[in-house]
Amino acid sequence: MSTFKRSISALGLVALLVTSGCGGPTAAETAANKPVKIVIWRVFDDPSSLDAIEASYRAIHKNVSFDYRALRYDEYKDALLHAFAEGTGPDIFSIPNTWIGEYEPLISPLPATLTIPYTEIRGTLKKETIITLKTEPTLTERELKTNFLDVVDADVVRSYKPNGNKEAERRIFGLPLAMDTLALYYNKDLFNAAGIAVAPTSWTDFQNDVTKLTTIGPNDTVVQSGAAIGGSRNVERAFDILSVLMMQNGTKMVDDGGDPTFANKLADDTLPGADAVRFYSDFANPLKAVYAWSKDQPSSFDAFSTGKTAMFLGYSYHDALIKQKAPKLNYGIAPLPQISSGRIVNMANYWVETVSKSTKNANWAWDFVQFAAKAENASKYLKATGKPTALRSLINEELTDETLAVFAGQLLTAKSWYAGKDAAAAETAFLDLIDGTVAGGDANKLIRDTVNKVSQTL
Repeated sequence: MSTFKRSISALGLVALLVTSGCGGPTAAETAANKPVKIVIWRVFDDPSSLDAIEASYRAIHKNVSFDYRALRYDEYKDALLHAFAEGTGPDIFSIPNTWIGEYEPLISPLPATLTIPYTEIRGTLKKETIITLKTEPTLTERELKTNFLDVVDADVVRSYKPNGNKEAERRIFGLPLAMDTLALYYNKDLFNAAGIAVAPTSWTDFQNDVTKLTTIGPNDTVVQSGAAIGGSRNVERAFDILSVLMMQNGTKMVDDGGDPTFANKLADDTLPGADAVRFYSDFANPLKAVYAWSKDQPSSFDAFSTGKTAMFLGYSYHDALIKQKAPKLNYGIAPLPQISSGRIVNMANYWVETVSKSTKNANWAWDFVQFAAKAENASKYLKATGKPTALRSLINEELTDETLAVFAGQLLTAKSWYAGKDAAAAETAFLDLIDGTVAGGDANKLIRDTVNKVSQTL
C-alpha cells in the first residue's frame, strides 16, 4: 500500500456515483472525461526528464495531458512573475528550496485531501468499466519525515493561514524529485605531481594540501591554485561553502522562529560563525600560508576545468559540465571535508515542485506532484537526469553508482538554513562579508552586520 495514500475503504469513504439525470453521465464520469492540461515550468531539465512519469500517470488518467516548458535560469524569475501577473502562469512550477519563502504568496499548499476520478475495470466473466470519484488524504508531515530526507521537512513545511478567520496550520509547500550535496572535485594529475595520494577528508588536511599544490609568483600572483576557495563573486556557490563551514563549526544559523543567529557566541564565549569566515577568507589572504586564490582568478569552475586549480567545491551537476568542457581532465570526486572534531554536516541543494495559487487544476496538479515524488516514479526521473535522490528508500541503490555514490553518501547529513523571502539578497550579504574580511575587516563586526542584512530579507 502506498505510503502517500491510504485506501478509501480503510477511511470509510465511498465512491460518488451521482447521476446528473435519468440515464445521464455520473459526476465521476463527467470529471473523468473532462480534458485537463497540466502546464509545467522547470529549469535545466528538458521535457524528456518527466516523459516516463507522465506516461505512467496518463495510463490511469487518460483525460490528462501535459505541457512542459523548460526555461533558462537567468530568465526564469522574470518569466514566472510576468506570467502570474497576466494570469498565464503554469499549474506546476519548480523553485529552489531557498526560494519557497519568496514565492509563498503564489503557492497553493498541499490540501488535506484531493478528489480525483479513477477508471477501473471490474468483474471476471463480465468486464465493467467503473468510474469513481475518490477523496483521499494527501501526504502528511509524518509521512514526509518518514519518506524524505530531514532537510526537506525543515524547508517545505510552513505555517499557512487560509484566511483571517482560521488558525494558522502547518502545510507542505512543495516536494522534491532529487537532492544534491556539495563535494570536493580534485585534479588527479596535480595531486600526483605534488605527491598527494588521496583527497583530504578534513579541513586540516585540506589546508596542508593547498600549501603543497599552490604556486605563487611575483606580486602575490597565483600561478597555480591549490583550491578555488576564499573569494566571493568568482567562487561558485560561495554562499553554500561558507554556510556549511559555519554549520560544521557548530554555528546555529537561525533560531526556532527563523531569525538569523549565526553571529551569536557560544557558552564558552567563542564565535564559531566568525571563525568560519576567517578560515574561509584566509585562502584569499596573501599573508597566510594557505593563500591560493585572489579576485583576479577566473571563475572557480573555469579554473578547475582548465587545470589552473587543483581543488574545486561543487555539486553533482558540475560533473557533466566538466566532462563537457574538459573531456580529458583527469579528476576525482571525494566527500566534502569535515572538521576534525567529528561533527558531520553537508550542504543540501535542491528544487521542489509546487502548485500555483492561480491554477484551475489544483487537485490534478498536486495529485501529479505527489505521484511523481513516489519512489517508483521518482526513480525514473533520477535515471533520466543522473541526479541524487531526495528519498530515503533510494539512497542505498545510489551508493553503488560510481558517479552518485559520493553525493548520495552525504544526503543523510545534508542541511540547509535560509527560509526568508529574498535568497539573492542573503547571498549578496554573505559575499560582502567575505569581501570585507578578505580586505582586512573585523570578522566579528562584519558578521553582526551580515545578520542585520539577512534579517531584513525575512
